[in-house]
Amino acid sequence: MSYVPHTERERSDMLAAVGVAQIEDLFADVPAAVRFPALKLPPPASEPEIMAEMHALAARNHLAEPALSFLGAGTYRHFRPAVIDHVLGRSEFYTSYTQYQPEVSQGMLQALFEYQSMICRLTGMEVTTASHYDGATALAEAVLLALNVGKRRKIILSPAVHPQYRAVVKTYLRGTNTAAIVGDEDVTNDLPRLTSMLDADTAVLVIQNPNFFGQCEPVEGLADAVHAAGALLVVVADPIALGLFRPPGAYGADVVVAEGQALGIPPSFGGPHLGIFASRMAHVRRLSGHLVGETVDVDGRRAYVLTLATREQHIRRAKATSNICTNSALCAVAAAVYLATIGNRGLRRVAELCFHRSHYAAAAIARLKGFAVPPRPFFKEFVVRCPAPVPEINAHLREHHGIIGGYDLGRDDPQLRNHMLVCVTEMNSRAGIDRLVAALDEVAR
Repeated sequence: MSYVPHTERERSDMLAAVGVAQIEDLFADVPAAVRFPALKLPPPASEPEIMAEMHALAARNHLAEPALSFLGAGTYRHFRPAVIDHVLGRSEFYTSYTQYQPEVSQGMLQALFEYQSMICRLTGMEVTTASHYDGATALAEAVLLALNVGKRRKIILSPAVHPQYRAVVKTYLRGTNTAAIVGDEDVTNDLPRLTSMLDADTAVLVIQNPNFFGQCEPVEGLADAVHAAGALLVVVADPIALGLFRPPGAYGADVVVAEGQALGIPPSFGGPHLGIFASRMAHVRRLSGHLVGETVDVDGRRAYVLTLATREQHIRRAKATSNICTNSALCAVAAAVYLATIGNRGLRRVAELCFHRSHYAAAAIARLKGFAVPPRPFFKEFVVRCPAPVPEINAHLREHHGIIGGYDLGRDDPQLRNHMLVCVTEMNSRAGIDRLVAALDEVAR
């Protein structure tokens, strides 16, 4: 039985409405010679033959991709346990777009609740949303929260925060007179300089730790200075680094945001990503997006619901804290599965591998003629001053060695021309690092 969307009467009525007698008349203005051009297609093939050809093409694409990557700058290649895709492939998760009907979404709601619980523990904060689009939008929402808390207008934004994150914050606030952004106009990353800008009109100080350049910030006493001025401290974190270093909540952060892509989500050519947003309980009623809570049903059984819903879809628009329309639910489930699978010790081990292998790479590159690595404490990314333009070096690495090089920092700041941001994760073996160093040595020679 076939499905016919329109009856003949309906078709006649539509054709009459546009002034033609039959469907073919709709194409009368198209020259006959180009209506049905001859296509150079191979003869028909069976499904096995087609599959064999597709696999052959896919194999060619795979072989064309470089085997080694040292590119980070916000999107990272970390190991993904196979169980992640197994769980995400269940229809209960990948077809669940929204969780508005708790009676039919208990599995998804529980997964998001577990995600929230683990992120709170990871960041040292008291409450976490069920995710945002990505780290950049999470930061923008954190800045809006800070502006609403104190009714102040000054935002101090560190120049060492990811440049794309800073651009998103400015886009959120563009066209309004309610906020003034200072701090990032000077590329000198100096926290004492930023704290000297604190005053009675400051709503928030935003830092990234480790910062965009991979460097660990000296955060001791920073929160005290920010709070003494009556402002909030927002920290952009690396969730993998939190397996090794103190969480931002331990040194006084009021809001912690992060890009969660490293937690079990493949790079996938740049998306989708996962925005992590955690805060003190004092700001729970100002959070935007979803928040899943645990309760009991009428029979006393444990149940999960969306709680404190503060979006325009739930309450009067004038009282909505954000118009963000949804969350990255499937990516949040992936992060929950990743964290549950590797556990505390596993996450620490991943962080240790990133730390030690990146320092091994930095020391080796620093010994090369024409290359230099600034002596700053870092986690898994580090800056390299190069003897030639970074695009030329990266082209050489890719074409002659099958290596994806680091990020060209000159793209964002002309003062950092010939500077490369190199990323090393647990996926980069010592042998792979040695290949990179040998290839860079060719450039120096």
